[in-house]
Amino acid sequence: MEKALNKLEGVISANVNLSTNKAVVEFPSGLLEDSQIVEAIKKAGYKAEIERDVSSDREKELREKEIKSLKKSFIISAILTLPLFSAMFFHMAGQMNLLTNGYFQWALATPVQFLIGARFYKGAYKSLRGGGANMDVLIAMGTSAAYFYSVYNIFAGVHEYYFEASAVIITLILLGKTFEAVAKGKTSEAIKKLMGLQPKTARVLKDGEEKEIPIENLQIGDIIIVKPGEKVPVDGVIVQGSSSLDESMITGESIPVDKGEGDQVVGATINKFGSFRFEAQKIGKDTVLSQIIRLVEDAQGSKAPVQRLADKISGIFVPVVIGIALVTFLAFNFIDSFNTGLINAVAILVIACPCALGLATPTAIMVGTGKGAENGILIKSGEHLERAHKMDSIIFDKTGTITKGKPDVTDILSFGEKEDEILRIAASVEKTSEHPLGEAIVKKAEEEGMDLREAESFSAVPGKGLQASFEGKSILIGNRRLMIENNVDLANREKDIEKLETEGKTAMLLSVDRRLTGIIAVADGIKETSQAAIRELQDMGLKVFMITGDNERTARAIGAQVGIENILADVLPEDKASEVEKLKSQGMHVGMVGDGINDAPALAAADVGFAIGTGTDVAMEAADITLMRGDLEGVVTAMRLSHRTMKTIKQNLFWAFFYNTLGIPFAALGFLNPMVAGAAMAFSSVSVVSNSLRLRNFK
Repeated sequence: MEKALNKLEGVISANVNLSTNKAVVEFPSGLLEDSQIVEAIKKAGYKAEIERDVSSDREKELREKEIKSLKKSFIISAILTLPLFSAMFFHMAGQMNLLTNGYFQWALATPVQFLIGARFYKGAYKSLRGGGANMDVLIAMGTSAAYFYSVYNIFAGVHEYYFEASAVIITLILLGKTFEAVAKGKTSEAIKKLMGLQPKTARVLKDGEEKEIPIENLQIGDIIIVKPGEKVPVDGVIVQGSSSLDESMITGESIPVDKGEGDQVVGATINKFGSFRFEAQKIGKDTVLSQIIRLVEDAQGSKAPVQRLADKISGIFVPVVIGIALVTFLAFNFIDSFNTGLINAVAILVIACPCALGLATPTAIMVGTGKGAENGILIKSGEHLERAHKMDSIIFDKTGTITKGKPDVTDILSFGEKEDEILRIAASVEKTSEHPLGEAIVKKAEEEGMDLREAESFSAVPGKGLQASFEGKSILIGNRRLMIENNVDLANREKDIEKLETEGKTAMLLSVDRRLTGIIAVADGIKETSQAAIRELQDMGLKVFMITGDNERTARAIGAQVGIENILADVLPEDKASEVEKLKSQGMHVGMVGDGINDAPALAAADVGFAIGTGTDVAMEAADITLMRGDLEGVVTAMRLSHRTMKTIKQNLFWAFFYNTLGIPFAALGFLNPMVAGAAMAFSSVSVVSNSLRLRNFK
């Protein structure tokens, strides 16, 4: 199917996922019609329909229909096969009866071969017509060889029948496919859970009255009432009341979060105690929950690079197996007998079916990314999950990532002016700034009850500070570099600056008319989990870096508090990405963790970008993995999940591939009965899916 879709003019990429039964086709807008894509798949011999917001109920219905059909086929096949299987023992004992009669066996085997087994013939035909060869080709060839040779022997008067071999193979493969379909349903449970979180109705205040309406009818701006124990219907802002909300479905954090007027609330979170009213701001596909569902669906439908290797192996595997089976048949026909050659060739064709190889990676990716979502970790694709596994170094942005991002003023040093005046000037100028350090100064002034005025002119100097005109004076506030560039003399105050920096504080220098007037020291507290998380990552063998615009001395003081020795200091926002590239050029597989807009280029440049979900939308868009919780434990969990998922994939591939290659020589040498081969092949797929499901126990 991928080959057929990629042949379409204009298709950039086509990805077909065996676990989800979905194809994702990427092409420039307006270049292709939906009908052309469906037609290309039909020409390749398969059915398809464009997915238009398929609900979990519809998917459940389709899956149950498939399982029901498989169970029905298996039961009929088993009833018809049992007498054939019994006849084999009578034949071996030399007892002849109705069960050993060739015509009776033929009558039982025919519906199994051509009615129950029709799916394999259809699949083989479609596969060959599409220019490939899949497991159906091997099953159809193997069972047909045993069936038609048995028919030939009836007319030739030879009492050697292999109807039971072909019937048992089909029956066992159907049993395996039934178990596989049931297990595959369990791999998508994360999506079903997420979809089930959304409430169906909302209590809206209209014309002074409470009305309960379906969630689809909500509009932006509606005032919604939420009572204790109820779910928040959509995203919005509290306009009246307060409460504690359980946000574990978004963040994985079980402790309720206190919310009051002006605070954001997220759809599907649970109101624990108080009653409140909020204004709907995001509805439908724009809500956080809808975006999470879409992200998890995209991730589960994606392919990891290791799977592309498995796909290539599968593509050449079937033709090679057919060649080996043919050589084995001819060799045993020459040195032993036609019968021995046929049985060994059939065993090879059956044992080699590469269906487990196709399921090895997507099932593990589905369970792994679903488990990540449950823990507040959104992984964009299987590729990023695999890359995280290869990471050997990680860079943390300082502000808002390692630290809380909410600094406080700790010291005010004055040189000529009063301390209050220094704070008033600095806060008045910083009032229009959105920088966290500036906000800390403004907050301090407001706490002191100061009357702040507007600066006449204002311009930010990225990575250095800002300059403004205030009350007729030229004001500069920022770091050393800003002062040096503007010829402000710091010679007599270096000791004061150094003392503050060695204490891990950021020194904000204030100059009035090019003369240093004061220093305001600001410190940003370390997040409670930062030190432990960084230690865990170092224990995993990762080289940990911290990147910051702070000077070397301040940066090292903060690095020492959390146990980071590798410091990238004095880095301007626009240079963060080039620091990432520098490490990559040294052969490192680099991860980057950040939360701000200025981190977005670095997140995109890294092999794996981790965005702290409490940060900006831009950072989350640029990142490969989003941590919905605001602390660094999420990075540790993401790394552990990545390692566990990749370990599961490798186990699956080993089992699927080496099992096949090991079975082929045994079958070629005559040590493997076709029926045993059929059972083993059928259950290899089940074992692969079951192994992937073990990831659900990840904590």
